[in-house]
Amino acid sequence: MAFTFAEKILGIKASRPGVKAGEIVRVAPDRVMSVSATNAIVINFFRELGVKRVWDPQRIVLILDHETPPQVPDQANSHRLVRQFAAEQGIHKFFDVGEGICHQLMVEQGLVFPGELIFGKDSHSTTYGAVGAFGTPIDATEMACLWATGETWLRVPQSIKVEVRGTFPAAVSAKDLILKVISLLSADGATYRSVEFLGPGVRQMSVADRMTVANMGIEMGAKNAFFPPDEVTGSFLKRFGVSYQAVYPDPGANYEKVLEVNLNELGPQIACPHRVDDVKEVSAVEGLSIDQVFIGSCTNGRLEDLTVAAAILENRRIDPGVRLIIGPASRDIYLAAMEAGHIQTLVKAGAMILPPGCGPCFGAHSGLLGDGERCLSTTNRNFKGRMGSPRAEIYLASPATAAASAWRGKIFDPRRII
Repeated sequence: MAFTFAEKILGIKASRPGVKAGEIVRVAPDRVMSVSATNAIVINFFRELGVKRVWDPQRIVLILDHETPPQVPDQANSHRLVRQFAAEQGIHKFFDVGEGICHQLMVEQGLVFPGELIFGKDSHSTTYGAVGAFGTPIDATEMACLWATGETWLRVPQSIKVEVRGTFPAAVSAKDLILKVISLLSADGATYRSVEFLGPGVRQMSVADRMTVANMGIEMGAKNAFFPPDEVTGSFLKRFGVSYQAVYPDPGANYEKVLEVNLNELGPQIACPHRVDDVKEVSAVEGLSIDQVFIGSCTNGRLEDLTVAAAILENRRIDPGVRLIIGPASRDIYLAAMEAGHIQTLVKAGAMILPPGCGPCFGAHSGLLGDGERCLSTTNRNFKGRMGSPRAEIYLASPATAAASAWRGKIFDPRRII
């Protein structure tokens, strides 16, 4: 029999090789990750269970990234509780304020490897499929139970295959690819599905590119999003010196749907308010004025993204009517961007640089939108009220489109200057 990635990996984790989509399996994750203020919620649920010690402190990761630095006393108190709990339970994989965004840190710090099963208390935990893991989000109560027992159940998902061919044209990137895929499948077209990105087109994609795509798998409802580990993955993970057992789908596996995308035909894409799947070619909305541009988040706050933005804005100044906010996804990325001169280039162009964290992406602070304002963002969601006022508009696009638009003061096709 031939099996998809989801069927194979969940069968392995359940010690039941041969499971098929639709079956229920009981599994033990390799690692679980909980974030920011929700950590305090999980801690309180955990204590209500009456359990004194977590099942395995080495497999638990705690990260403070969303409300960072804290804006109000309640947030500061939640952070204090998390620090105390980490010390009490001997959880050494604890990342405090300023170290970065959870999904970036998990991959960057070597906490995710091919063939692993990772649960995260954040919806974009699908990111971990970028390196060949099964990464999926869970809620606070389930996370508390995992802390206590170290196992849970899953229904093995049906799978969708996205066959990627061709090469990215100039000024087109992984963000444009995933926006196109979401537009083709719709915001709920992959609900509780495993989406496998296969084909010759993926081999040109860096781990950062794959993280961008896998990160937004949840925006079409996916249970997880998967890239098969290859030479690119191996080169990235070599730095950690850890052995791993990758899992691959079988040739001839049964997919619920197969989607083909030719990168050669792909242009810059943009998601219009207030749906991630309301996607158009950038050229279709070019010229629309904007008030703010945000380049950052767990979707597009990596060094490659800042490199693209800096290249476009070098020796240029952003439009005086636009606020440009840059949010590096981690401290390491911030430092690397400084060493490369990108931060200096962006600041000279008129940008403001935030500390590593989630910030304006989900409307916490440092870049909220007012009534009637329009933002072009490299983040993953453009829901009404997501970044501040419910009477504001959010457009989602690539770092290249964002940087070019900040320069012109309106939505602008980056192919015109690259």
